[in-house]
Amino acid sequence: MKKKIIPFLSGIMLFSLFSCKHTEIVTTTVKQLDIERYMGPWYEIARFDHSFERGLVGCMAHYELQPNGKVKVTNTGYRKSLDGKFKESVGKAYRPDDNVPGKLKVSFFLNFYSEYNVLELAPDYRYALIGSKSDSYLWILSRTPELSHEDLDFLLNSARTRGYDTDKLIWVEQR
Repeated sequence: MKKKIIPFLSGIMLFSLFSCKHTEIVTTTVKQLDIERYMGPWYEIARFDHSFERGLVGCMAHYELQPNGKVKVTNTGYRKSLDGKFKESVGKAYRPDDNVPGKLKVSFFLNFYSEYNVLELAPDYRYALIGSKSDSYLWILSRTPELSHEDLDFLLNSARTRGYDTDKLIWVEQR
């Protein structure tokens, strides 16, 4: 009986090792982030699929610094086409630790916060790569509806180097 159980258990353990998907990602954020400069409109160039933006195009994020130092976050988009139904979500964000300027917390529902990590940021704030502690969330943002090939290549290479599967990106239609 023992001789039959050991190979069976070994097989289960090997199956478990090879069937578990665990991607290690690097979430190191930018060392400097001037929160006032970061405010304003951002076009969503690409993102990973997730339920709260599924089917939306023409997506934008608008950040507005509040008198209390927190950030009002307004995400907008259109259902299925640029002529589709307009959708808007308003949330809030804050920086929990001034010593880690690129790491923010964002919430769109009560006090349930998620990580918002600024992984890359152009020196002139023309683009940003945003992620979280999970390999399930990734956004490429730009101040304009399109990015240069050079900027896009840089962001894609950075995301890949960090462990993100860039083949999963959804390219967002913009005006």
